Amino acid sequence: MSTPEQDLAQYCRVVAENARQASSQLQLCSGALKNRWLYESAAALRNGVSSILEANAKDIQKAPEYGLTDAQIDRLVLNEERVGGIAAALEQIAMLPDPIGETIQGSVRPNGLEINKIRVPLGVVFFIYESRPNVTADAAAICLKSGNAVILRGGKEAAYSSRAIVDILMQVATQVGIPENAVQLVATTDREAVGHFLQLDELIDVAIPRGGEGLIRRVSAEATMPVIKHFDGNCHVYIDKDACLEMATAIAVNSKCQRMGVCNACESLVIHRAVAEPALQQVVGALMEQGIAIHGDETTCSVLKSAIPATEQDYGTEYLGPAISVRVVDDVDSAIEHINRYSSRHTEAIVTSNIVTARKFVAAIDSSAVMINASTRFNDGGEFGLGAEIGISTDKFHARGPCGLEELTSYKYIVTGNGQIRG
Repeated sequence: MSTPEQDLAQYCRVVAENARQASSQLQLCSGALKNRWLYESAAALRNGVSSILEANAKDIQKAPEYGLTDAQIDRLVLNEERVGGIAAALEQIAMLPDPIGETIQGSVRPNGLEINKIRVPLGVVFFIYESRPNVTADAAAICLKSGNAVILRGGKEAAYSSRAIVDILMQVATQVGIPENAVQLVATTDREAVGHFLQLDELIDVAIPRGGEGLIRRVSAEATMPVIKHFDGNCHVYIDKDACLEMATAIAVNSKCQRMGVCNACESLVIHRAVAEPALQQVVGALMEQGIAIHGDETTCSVLKSAIPATEQDYGTEYLGPAISVRVVDDVDSAIEHINRYSSRHTEAIVTSNIVTARKFVAAIDSSAVMINASTRFNDGGEFGLGAEIGISTDKFHARGPCGLEELTSYKYIVTGNGQIRG
């Protein structure tokens, strides 16, 4: 007689085996068929809005049991408009070019062999994510459009909503001829299931965690397959001595305040000493007017009496709320050193009118995106023109920055000859 743990492990293996089989079948699905699934799924989500909202109401009713904050509950809530937004996102993904089968490069060898490097899917994606129902549909759509089967493991907080959405997506898949099990939602909320999936590297090609740092570190430590991840978003804005302070103010306020609880929000301001006093008064003053608490170095605290003396920990903190660290530095080299030391390698920005300084900053900063005279909030798949994304990676291998369709692909070589043999 099997134990519950053995039953759980067997369940996870069956799900992964089904995904592997679906992945092989997906290779034969045309871009037109995948787009048909996306468009018809969008229509089905709109038509099924009442069942989705009914399921979502169950999640909202249980939310207090999970200790969710008002902000977290707001991200969980669906209404007709938000369901329409989920459907529209699928239609936008359908309009993106299909990356599968694209020739990345090609050549003809002296012996007549044709060598073509062709874009192909990764295979099976195990996606573990936060409790936002729209992420369920986005991830399914991005993975399937890029030719990948996906195993979705959402949080228990959105279990009913995610189930309702995936049921609709799978029903449409069956109707149009997409392989069964190309999209699967893990049916158990048992945390141990994640550990079982992470051991199935012979069936799952990549794991993608999207959520808190604890989840991402757990997946990174336990996974036997590659992981595409980002730990946090400690993003910086550097105000150079040649910066326009009006521009710097607008960029700093937008980077920090436009939406504070996201990974591409600015968490640290670095200021050249030559413009320290006016920048602190104008730029940091504008942040204070927005209710932002200032954790500053000695210079900052001497100019702004309400500033809180910064600790070493402050400079490495992703606040995700109304606080920011501020550091005054002697030159651009000191700014680069400070940022590379404390950054999470997500997004950094420089405000300057000096192109030489900007080029030096861009070359030396080791982050997934570097902005010149623009808000950090632009590091986003949609804003980059990449369409929907499955996350923003701070890794260097295999994907970096917004992870859209192309980032969920690999490549293989197709070699065509007419009887050549190697001597």
